[in-house]
Amino acid sequence: MNLFSWLRPVQPTLSETLQQRLRDLPTPTQLTERSLREQRWVVVDLETTGLNLSKDQILSIGAVVIEDGAIDFSQQFERTLQCDKQKLGPSVLIHGLAPSAIAAGSDPAEALLAFMEFVGDSPLLAFHAPFDCHMLGRALKDYLGYRLQQPFLDVADMAPMLCPQAHIRQGGLDEWIDWFKLQIFDRHNASADALATAELALILFSRARQQAIHSPLDLQQRLGQWKRRQQAPSL
Repeated sequence: MNLFSWLRPVQPTLSETLQQRLRDLPTPTQLTERSLREQRWVVVDLETTGLNLSKDQILSIGAVVIEDGAIDFSQQFERTLQCDKQKLGPSVLIHGLAPSAIAAGSDPAEALLAFMEFVGDSPLLAFHAPFDCHMLGRALKDYLGYRLQQPFLDVADMAPMLCPQAHIRQGGLDEWIDWFKLQIFDRHNASADALATAELALILFSRARQQAIHSPLDLQQRLGQWKRRQQAPSL
């Protein structure tokens, strides 16, 4: 045995069908100067067994699509993933996922691959995107040997950048829902939270255009500049 073979990541064993579907996934594209309205966005929310980035697992994935400046209700994704019973904690009750539903859930590799087929080459949006990006990226690597490459923008950063008058610096999704007076009748499951995030994102896209941010690339660059200013030490 090669002395350093233990350093190599273990590749998951996939059926030929899954391998072919994995090969058929489109190559993600970077954000461009096309208009915000023309861009297809996938808004995603994950429910997990907890907040530990290294150990916790994805319980469910919910996603909706923003296209042509509106939420396209014909394009929605919802999947519950099977999970080791030992990983289940109190957060499961918050999400409204019964252990029986998780036990009857989809095989994680199949569910994750189906989600990436739904995403296609589109960029992703989420509220507190770094968490979702890390959890999704780790799951894709563990179950499919796939590296997440899609641009992933954070609605939790977009909101205070575009609406500083709200004086909400590190607020949660509920605070922004309240500030914009959105009528949200369901929360705390992946599909409902993805839909709420999409409604908030549409308002923020309108605010972005009012501030001369007209393309996904402009938005990404402006967010990067804003975050650097937030992290700069005060003089």
